[in-house]
Formats: sequence, C-alpha cells, structure tokens
Amino acid sequence: MLLSEMKQGETGIIVKIAGSGALRRRILEMGILKGSRIYVEKYAPLKDPLELIVKNYHISLRVEEAAQITVEKAEQDLHD
Repeated sequence: MLLSEMKQGETGIIVKIAGSGALRRRILEMGILKGSRIYVEKYAPLKDPLELIVKNYHISLRVEEAAQITVEKAEQDLHD
C-alpha cells in the first residue's frame, strides 16, 4: 500500500521509494529509507500534509510526496 493511504495511528515498514531526482533525494536525506518503521502521527485538518515519525523524528510530507512511498503494514506500534 502507499504511505498516503495509511490512516492516522498506523505503523508500516518502508518497502520502496519511487520517483527520481530532487524529490527522491530529499526523502532519503530525511531518513525515510527502505526497511525503516514509519508511524502516521496525524493528518492536517485539510488532510495535507501528514505528520510522520521515522527514527524518533517528526517529519511532515505532502500527500503527493507520500504517494511515492510504498509501505507494508506493521502489526506492532512504533511506540511499544
């Protein structure tokens, strides 16, 4: 599933980061790497952007950027 399709409070494992160029590089530089756990903290009131927690950092991404990231749902919560 795409990261942009995940609901608030869900945890996933990053499987693939699509895209190319500056956007892909920016995502990787923020620590969003294949195999990392990612937690959807919350969506903004108008559903864009979304706030994520990756490696204990809070990161905001636009929904169109999150649609470039494929994740697999994780059963365990990031905060456990």
